[in-house]
Order: sequence, then C-alpha cells, then structure tokens
Amino acid sequence: MKLFYAPGVCSLSPHIVACEAGIDLELQKVNLKNHELGNGDDFTRINPKGYVPALQLEGGEVLTEGPAIVQFLAEQKPDAQLAPAVGTLAHYRVLEWLNFLSAEVHKLFRPLFWNGTEKEQEYSRERLIHWFDYIEGCLNKDYLMGDSFCVADAYLYVLSRWLKLQQFDMSRWPQLQAFQKRMEERPAVQRALQEEGLEAV
Repeated sequence: MKLFYAPGVCSLSPHIVACEAGIDLELQKVNLKNHELGNGDDFTRINPKGYVPALQLEGGEVLTEGPAIVQFLAEQKPDAQLAPAVGTLAHYRVLEWLNFLSAEVHKLFRPLFWNGTEKEQEYSRERLIHWFDYIEGCLNKDYLMGDSFCVADAYLYVLSRWLKLQQFDMSRWPQLQAFQKRMEERPAVQRALQEEGLEAV
C-alpha cells in the first residue's frame, strides 16, 4: 500500500497508525502547493480532492480522509488492538473522537496556516482554545480512551503539534503536554517522525 503524505500535516496520523500496526507502507511525498509528486506526476490524478492523506490499496483503489484511513489500517491488524471491535460502544466512542477532531478542531487551523484574514485567525484561535480546554478535561487518563493507545490518539497528537507551531501557550494544557510526551516516547511515533524528517515538539 502507498501512503500519499506531506511532512507534519494530518497524513502523519495514518503514518503513525501504520507504524503502530506494523504495516509497511510505501511513502509518496506530495507537494501541496502545486499538487505534484516527487516525480512530477499530478497528485490530483490519484486524489481529485488534491489533499492528503490518500492511501492506495494493493488493487489500485484509493481511500481518502484520515479518519477512514486510520480505521481501515487498524482493522487490517486487529491483533494490534488499535481500535475497539466493530459493534461495541467503545468502537463508536473512537468514531466520535475522530469525527469531533476532524469536524470541529482540524478545520480551525486552516486560516492560521493558509493566510486567513485577521478576523478569521482571531476566531480560529479563540475556538481552538475553547476546544482544547475541553480536550484537556478529557485527558485525565493516559490516552483518549483510557490506558491504551487508539487511532484517535494519533490524530490528536498531530493537531496538538500544530498548536506549538502556531505559538499557543501550551502551559494552559498540562494534561495535553503530558499526552504529547507519552506519544513521543512511543517507538512508532518516533519512527513516523523520523521518516518524515520531523522533530518531537
């Protein structure tokens, strides 16, 4: 399988999950500014949406959207226990987290990274503080679902990295900082960061 990614963006989440699951992916780097692959091919021929992540399966089909990809990867290696069994309430709790992080948190970073207006950036910063205050209150345990890592933790870790890049005051969220440290102690996270040429936060 091929993972189309750009360093440090949301595609880092499925990259981490693949490393956790022991799934070896062929990494294909994408230039998000011109939608080109390293060999000059047009990435939009792979994913017409033009953004990462995209996972090309062995048969050639392409799966897009990070929450769907991480769930798919987890189900390829059920013994790794990266997501609860389908049909359990815990399974839907993980989907709840993935959807919340995607729909409410992830989108708020767009004006900060992609030249939003001053008003848009101010609104995004206010809402991000609001939502990370909420997340902070949920991190009274090692990971989002308890004592064990799950696929939603990979997504939260990526989003939490962006807070530092945007110079938020991280001292506001001590539980989140502890979570980041736990994540960066995981060999799979270290491997994914290294493969993307990134440093720990």
